[in-house]
Amino acid sequence: MGNNYELYKVFYWAAKTGSLTQAAKALYLTQPSVSHAIKQLEDRFGITLFYRNPKGVALTHEGSILYSYIEQSHILITLAEEKMAALKNLDIGELRIGGSDSLFKHYLLPYLEDFNQTYPGIRLHLSHGTTPEVISFLKEGRIDLGVVRMPIIDSQLEVRESIQLQDCFVAGARFAELKEVVFSLDKLLQYPVILFSRNSRARMAITELFQSYGYTLKPEIEVGSVDLLIEFARRGLGISYVTREFVTKELEEGSLFEISLDVRLPPSNVGIMTMRNMPLSITAGRFIELVR
Repeated sequence: MGNNYELYKVFYWAAKTGSLTQAAKALYLTQPSVSHAIKQLEDRFGITLFYRNPKGVALTHEGSILYSYIEQSHILITLAEEKMAALKNLDIGELRIGGSDSLFKHYLLPYLEDFNQTYPGIRLHLSHGTTPEVISFLKEGRIDLGVVRMPIIDSQLEVRESIQLQDCFVAGARFAELKEVVFSLDKLLQYPVILFSRNSRARMAITELFQSYGYTLKPEIEVGSVDLLIEFARRGLGISYVTREFVTKELEEGSLFEISLDVRLPPSNVGIMTMRNMPLSITAGRFIELVR
């Protein structure tokens, strides 16, 4: 197949230029090499492809038929090469990322904005879901990478640690009298607690912390988004467990305040997941470089 391709390439340029000399120049070959390649092709087919004329060479009827196919192949190969170059240079392509709404909004959004401005030809596809769903998306080939809370224990996945986040309890003006109070875990349980859904890593981590001290954390309200955690706390429906980095604005403007505890809440890390034995696309690799 490789030899055939080289012969067809010589044939194409000889037919296109109508000159064995010009074909040799285009391919950086000697003219005898071009003549030999055409002779090989003619012997293989058992037909004459060119005849000589005063200007050089011209195609026979059979040669014209072959050229009509080879020309199409040459165009497709040229387009393929241009496409590969565009993909390499990130002029075109796509980036498929999975993650939670909160991580997209509060963590990834600035990076996605920078990436889009730097590589406007790359289409972005974002798939929202819980950590188990994002892992499934990745294994099914629906995304190139997933951004989730750690830890992730899975031999099929490679997880690159990204940033560290700190979760905390926050409340709004309705509970203003608690601003100067340092809570124990059992005292906190006397107030309405608002938590994220059971499948979230943050929910699992805080539940395990309470259990390690012999307490059962039963939320008054469960919600399915970080935005609702923030809004419910702001409106005084209870004390929400949120990521501090996601409520920076509310803490600074005073619509929320952080509840002080006599125990240290564990930090959490965000990880970037990819399939362990699968090569990264150029776009995914470049985005990971940007985020890290």
